[in-house]
Amino acid sequence: MKKTIALLVSLALVLLTFAACGGEAQNEDAPAEKTTIRLATLKGPTGIGSVKLWADNDAGTAANAYSVTLCTDPTEVTAGMIAGNYDVAACPLNMAAVLYNKLEGNVQMLAVNTLGTLYLLSAQPLESIADLAGRTVVTAGQGATPEYVLRYLLEENGLADSVSVEFRSEHAEVATLAAAAAAEDSTLYLLPEPNVTSALLQNKALSVALDLSDAFESASGVALAMGCIVAKKDFVEANRAAVDAFLQEYKASVEYTGTNLDETAALCETYGVIPKAAVAKQAIPRCSIAFQSGAQMRETASANLDVLFEANAQSVGGALPGDDFWYGA
Repeated sequence: MKKTIALLVSLALVLLTFAACGGEAQNEDAPAEKTTIRLATLKGPTGIGSVKLWADNDAGTAANAYSVTLCTDPTEVTAGMIAGNYDVAACPLNMAAVLYNKLEGNVQMLAVNTLGTLYLLSAQPLESIADLAGRTVVTAGQGATPEYVLRYLLEENGLADSVSVEFRSEHAEVATLAAAAAAEDSTLYLLPEPNVTSALLQNKALSVALDLSDAFESASGVALAMGCIVAKKDFVEANRAAVDAFLQEYKASVEYTGTNLDETAALCETYGVIPKAAVAKQAIPRCSIAFQSGAQMRETASANLDVLFEANAQSVGGALPGDDFWYGA
């Protein structure tokens, strides 16, 4: 009887061991828990490239788990990054440098995601930028990229003293003025997308008189960059694999934007990046959605930051970022 009991106990222990091993094998095959990334993005062009990623996240097919916040103003992104509410954010290019300085280097640029989105609208066309002489430009963005880019172009083309610049508080106000412009009006209106499309839809007398991206590249030799993706440096260092996966997913989302216009426009409306799909469909081709990382990102972004720094050092936070600012470069 004792031998029988011992044998049964031994058999039970063996079975328990096999069960435990089987359980371990099953756990090894289970999917790894996704890394949560708190992502802030902006309405308008800077947020367009993320809408497919947003949809994939909602469908549960994204590599990471994204907690997405849509902001209406860049200052919301800046405040949220400083407060520690976001890990990764889409923001204007100069804001990335401002954050680097405010957070004492605890920010890195991951990618350039938006190139030039600034256009001069007018009922009276321009043959070249030289035709701006004697004209008035109405714009918003005083103390920000629109003003600095415009001032740079006027100076580079010898027009600083011959063009009058009037500022309004909001791009929407400029768009309203442009929409009401008469056919004989010689005033030019500097606007970004999607305000450009909104004004053009309301006023058939208007047309795009000058793409500031082309003028900037002719003057500087580098593409105009408006938006980028940044991340907290300590988050990147602790989650490098998740950040690299994000960059791959974001790149795929941008590529989708370039080849699926109707679907992207619909997603822009769904997620509130642009209120109406019909407007988004016309605006997206002029929004210069891009993905530049590594050395290409650094070349484009640093040249743009140099222009902003020369125009006003405070526009980039008082100093240009150091070498540690450029992720993967």
